[in-house]
Amino acid sequence: MHLYWPPQIRRLPGQRMYALDLPGHGKSAGVGRHLIDDYAKDILEFMKVVKLGAAIIIGHSMGSAIGLTLAIRAPKRVLGLGLIGGGAKLRVAPAILEAAANPNTFYAAVDLVTQYSYGPKADPRLKEQAAQRMAETRPAVLYGDLLACNSFDVMDQLGRIKTPTLIVCGAQDRMTPLKFSEYLRAEITGAHLETLPDAGHMAMLEQPEKVADSLDRFLNTFT
Repeated sequence: MHLYWPPQIRRLPGQRMYALDLPGHGKSAGVGRHLIDDYAKDILEFMKVVKLGAAIIIGHSMGSAIGLTLAIRAPKRVLGLGLIGGGAKLRVAPAILEAAANPNTFYAAVDLVTQYSYGPKADPRLKEQAAQRMAETRPAVLYGDLLACNSFDVMDQLGRIKTPTLIVCGAQDRMTPLKFSEYLRAEITGAHLETLPDAGHMAMLEQPEKVADSLDRFLNTFT
């Protein structure tokens, strides 16, 4: 959802930024997908519609999986990768999947995701607002996203990625722990990892200025 990207990132000076709502999310119509490959196809279709031949793809969590998929499947369309809270494999905790599968326990799933998504120093009000936003998602869409993440695995394909890559991870990330980002750095040629000591999985919301600065430095290497 585009609102998960704070203004500091959506409005980086000197950059043309597109913050997308995937199908079934936020202000976008349609239904969510159950496979990361299908979301990657949606991004390519968007790029076609807006006549964007290639772009630097920045993604968080599931968005990072979409970015990795694009870099592997459509490398000519990807100038660079910014991966935040990402991983080459995104297994979802069984308790979260089980709760999300049943509309009657949907809010329990939202609570579990929220508990795992923030570092210990995160503002409680920020966590509350994020939980409210996630609760606005249709249960079937959230469950589909979790299924898509759970089945995602490109661990043996990272060597195919040749594009410049920035990896950002919160040291307190419990959804995709730091070892996931360290694996990306080790397997993607030339990748650079920046760790935020006090941030959790939602690093761009917890520390927007630091993430914006990291992305700004990375994007400016392409000018």
